[in-house]
Amino acid sequence: MAGNLGAIAELVGSNEQAILPEWVDLQKKAGSLQTGRITENELFSQSREFLHLLRAGLAKGGNDASDPAFGPAKQMLGDISRSRALQGFSPSETATFIFSLKQPLFSTLNRNSALSPAQAAELTWAVTLLLDELGLYTLEVFQKSREEVIVRQQREIAELSTPVVKLWDGILALPLIGTLDSQRTQVVMENLLQTIVDTEAEIAIIDITGVPTVDTLTAQHLLKTVAAARLMGADCIISGIRPQIAQTMVHLGVELNVVSKATLADALSVALERTGRAVIKLKKAAAVADQNRTPAEKGQ
Repeated sequence: MAGNLGAIAELVGSNEQAILPEWVDLQKKAGSLQTGRITENELFSQSREFLHLLRAGLAKGGNDASDPAFGPAKQMLGDISRSRALQGFSPSETATFIFSLKQPLFSTLNRNSALSPAQAAELTWAVTLLLDELGLYTLEVFQKSREEVIVRQQREIAELSTPVVKLWDGILALPLIGTLDSQRTQVVMENLLQTIVDTEAEIAIIDITGVPTVDTLTAQHLLKTVAAARLMGADCIISGIRPQIAQTMVHLGVELNVVSKATLADALSVALERTGRAVIKLKKAAAVADQNRTPAEKGQ
């Protein structure tokens, strides 16, 4: 195999002026430029640089894609794959960068009259194996990069979807929307505890109006959050328990062991009462104030 790849290196070097334009043209026909994420100059530059690195690896006698001789070429493929994953390229669009190189190389082998049919077939097979391995490596890096992007986006979405709101001095509200799983519970807990520390809150209202259903696992996550808040010195109230959720919890035998209210308004009222506050209408407040005035004050 080493001798075969060395012969391919010579062919690539002597036929680069024919291989490169044909390769770039095939990538353009495959739609690499249609999305507008990469320019034609960038595509040409990437293709030319990779072809040089590939030829260098072949010239050093690399046996296969795992050979250190192809290290620089694989590093460039990794950079391209990660970049395209961030830019929103599809796996097929990314893999085309490597697999579309087969045809120009095969055409170069077929045009070489110095090769016998057997030699041409042997070199073609060697090129196929090498590019397939490099193509698979490209897809592996691309897939890993996409997964990292998805995980980061999920983390960011979870943080954005679990805001801790200050309702009053010493009173916080944590509205939950969607399913409460283990990962999200951790984000919820971290956000709530940090806000409790920052604001020195006494009470935290956890509103589950936007939670579609509460099963045993969800209840456990809620209890963990409540327990963590209590350790930080803040009491918790759960609001937003709808009739359907209440029935489900009773049916499952789930006990939250925490004060719960049907609405956020009811929970806020309890929180205000616990902190020695109350909200009353202006007219009523004026009447109460008038009743508390002394006769001397009323006569003035």
